[in-house]
Amino acid sequence: MTENAVLTGTGVWAHELRYGDPGEIADLAAELEGLGFSALWVPDVGGDLFGALDTLLAATASTTTIATGILNVWMHTPAETAGWRAGLADADRDRLLLGIGISHASFINAHEGMSWDKPLTTMRTYLDGLDAGGVPPEARCLAALGPKMLELARDRSAGAHPYLVTPEHTAIARETMGPDALLAVEQGVVLDTDPDAARAVARQALSIYATLPNYTNNWNWLGFTDEDIETLSDRLVDAVVAWGDEGALAARVQAHRDAGADHVCVQLLGPPGAPVDRDAWRRLAP
Repeated sequence: MTENAVLTGTGVWAHELRYGDPGEIADLAAELEGLGFSALWVPDVGGDLFGALDTLLAATASTTTIATGILNVWMHTPAETAGWRAGLADADRDRLLLGIGISHASFINAHEGMSWDKPLTTMRTYLDGLDAGGVPPEARCLAALGPKMLELARDRSAGAHPYLVTPEHTAIARETMGPDALLAVEQGVVLDTDPDAARAVARQALSIYATLPNYTNNWNWLGFTDEDIETLSDRLVDAVVAWGDEGALAARVQAHRDAGADHVCVQLLGPPGAPVDRDAWRRLAP
């Protein structure tokens, strides 16, 4: 991201852009760029993150931001991250946004050689390392849900990348961070007008997150009960995942914008193991 640049428009958040055949990923990235999506976001749950980012940067042009949602701080040292970024061409470096996240204790502690520690302290230390490596604040954002991490995102990065949140959370995040910080929100969507079918897909996608304190605590903070979370109630599912036709999904994206989001990245959800639905992305193009 260039200095003081603000990421706008609608982006794509997709596992399919991170894992799979590099040629197919490059082709999909080029098509999504051609459809008008302003950013492509990828997760980081193991594997060669930097190689995947190289693929996306090579497949797209100077108008598209390539972003991590998120770069896992336990899996890449600040020196490794800064060193890879420094090796990029200037044009690629300027359109890279490093979304950085703390991940989850259960996930990290299950990996050999990794040990969970205090999230805020760990994130501050990581940002110190990026500072030392020459990664400027405007080139990074933080996965932030609660007030303290949102404040850290405001003070030491371009802004925040909240995941699995509602427009109500977006309004809280904007108020917490003020008018100038970047707020790039992820929104899960199911392009299906059948309530039972759409909610079934949403519940499958949310099931793992309903076991992770980062998200359950945030949902409690937003007013959802333990029962809502344990049962993945219609109330919770409908609030976190948008479903319906193109108009309904566009309305949810607009609700985030109205609440203060600069950018919304859409994650298209489908049945587990289903192939990439390119036609759905074409229908959802801005």
